[in-house]
Amino acid sequence: MTSQTIENTSVKAVDTTVKPQLFQLRTQLLSKGRSDYTLAKTDLMSIRIKCYAQGGENVLHTHPAEDHCFVVLAGKAKFYGKEGEIVELTRNHGILLPKGCYYKFASCGDEPLVLLRVGAQKEHVPSNRIGPDGKSLPGKSKANKHEDGVPIEGLYYE
Repeated sequence: MTSQTIENTSVKAVDTTVKPQLFQLRTQLLSKGRSDYTLAKTDLMSIRIKCYAQGGENVLHTHPAEDHCFVVLAGKAKFYGKEGEIVELTRNHGILLPKGCYYKFASCGDEPLVLLRVGAQKEHVPSNRIGPDGKSLPGKSKANKHEDGVPIEGLYYE
């Protein structure tokens, strides 16, 4: 660990043994359901790739301690807030959802929806996904209309 002073500003000790994490934007396309894979993660940030054959995160919810964004890599998605539709996103378009922002989304194209999701949070809370009723809403649950993905043999987003 090293410590240094730059222009009279003290910088905390930096762990110089930390190594980079490499990842590839690749996921198997689905004929049904959804998938979600973590590509890289630190104590503050996560990078995930998600695929939806149909549907999406169909229940309005918020992440009270996490800012996150979605970038559409393939397909189309409609995002909704508490007041209804916010926007329809297509390839290479994204949305930033600050902590506390309620949303849901659904695939609305004629091909599987592939999303890059980047999230960041300073603090960890007991439940990181809350419905409008204030109750915890697990991501992989019937309440969130979760359906396991069925891969299309040999087809990938990459």
